[in-house]
Amino acid sequence: MSTTGQLRAPRPLPDLACLPRPLYARAESLGAGSWTTRHRHDWVQFSYAISGVLGVYTDDGSYFAPPQWGVWIPADAEHQVVTSMQAEMRSLYIRRDACPWGSATCQVLEVTSLARELIKQFCLLAPDYPEGDTAESRLVGVLLDQLQALPRVGFSLPLPRHPGLLALCNQLIAAPDQTPTLQQWARQLGCSEKTLMRLFQRETGLSFRTWRQRMRLLSSLALLEAGVRVTEAALGCGYDSTSAYIAAFRQLFGFTPGELRF
Repeated sequence: MSTTGQLRAPRPLPDLACLPRPLYARAESLGAGSWTTRHRHDWVQFSYAISGVLGVYTDDGSYFAPPQWGVWIPADAEHQVVTSMQAEMRSLYIRRDACPWGSATCQVLEVTSLARELIKQFCLLAPDYPEGDTAESRLVGVLLDQLQALPRVGFSLPLPRHPGLLALCNQLIAAPDQTPTLQQWARQLGCSEKTLMRLFQRETGLSFRTWRQRMRLLSSLALLEAGVRVTEAALGCGYDSTSAYIAAFRQLFGFTPGELRF
């Protein structure tokens, strides 16, 4: 889950001063270890994983899109996109005025079958597709309506702003199989367990236990993507019981690790 230690050169960003149309498509086949520098732009970005897992990193947290999910990135949000293994990505760039309903925060959204087909068709159009009363423009309108209706899912990992708490969270992200207790964390921060629980809830919106479970499950996506067996993925992200890992995975993602297809 870390974005550090990348050996490959960052992949180039599109040289766009502005979008030629309200909606612009970008299709990419990304190699293992692909990453971008942190950047921002004047339009909304919706990046959708056909295969592989996309990781989007911001100051507020990390967002992960397994196959058939996508990450909504609002305009002006500084972000970095990373793929640990090979991935097929489809990105939609959307002018602000074309999606006034859009979220002002990053979100992971489930791509419905209809939205998936609309994105597929839109990616076949030329960047300067005809506007006005045309089939292309009507397709854009329907696609925007479908994007507005996509259900939100919880594949995100909010990060605290508190420096001490952020440092502890980053330690866990770097080694998800660690098993620190609230008592140990409270001792490091020089506070009581109750104070730590309140601070963690206020900073992340999640309890420590929920945050740690989500972090472990999200970190296991890269292991599964690399072809690691389910039992090894469970151990690698801190679970002693494979059955408990599978149950927690299904609860968060809606399917089991064995049903995940890259």
